[in-house]
Amino acid sequence: MTGPGDHHEDDAVLAAEHVLGLLGGEELDRAERRLETDPDYRALYAAWAEDFVSLTHDMTPVTPPVRVRNAIDRRLFGARREGLLRRLGLWPALSAAALAAGTYLVVTNLDLLRPGPEAPPFGAEIAADDRSLVVRVAFDPDAPEMLRVLRPSGAAAPGRALELWLIAGDAAPVSLGVLPEDREGRVTVPEDLQPLLSQAVLAISDEPAGGSPTGAPTGAVLGAGPVTRL
Repeated sequence: MTGPGDHHEDDAVLAAEHVLGLLGGEELDRAERRLETDPDYRALYAAWAEDFVSLTHDMTPVTPPVRVRNAIDRRLFGARREGLLRRLGLWPALSAAALAAGTYLVVTNLDLLRPGPEAPPFGAEIAADDRSLVVRVAFDPDAPEMLRVLRPSGAAAPGRALELWLIAGDAAPVSLGVLPEDREGRVTVPEDLQPLLSQAVLAISDEPAGGSPTGAPTGAVLGAGPVTRL
């Protein structure tokens, strides 16, 4: 028999997943409607949002010695790739993505989330430093031609577009196209880029409507994140 407390627990889990942007499709639509119409659910959502933000309150930013930072870069990306990321100004964005990934791992290890067995095994979070833009990308290596894209927060500026880029090794960024206007959608990956996805860095730049006219990022790089195994 299910009592009122069980429904509240289910709503608490749902609100946590909602705050972290892990919902999609009809489930996300229903949660968004409840956020507008259900005061109890809205309170749960606000409480989770505050709790997740508080995870970083006691963190004091520390700039590591150059030798440590360079060693980390070489270990993760290789020496030449480090140079490319720095030239594009992507290191701060990757630091923010690492913090977000750490938060996700904390929540998952506390059993606050219940990912389904159908969840794709690879993904990346691309977020602005202030979280005003958050885009999550996921894909299955058995079907790398299609990326699932979820944008929990943020949007392109009026008359502009958000363009997704793939950075593989020390190669120049390659456009994967303009992100869908809807908060949830799919992006097709060209066949020659599919084998590179699992070890790539994904980035988003602000571009003119329709995308970059040059084949390279022309506007500000809004965020970047490494593809990792989920």
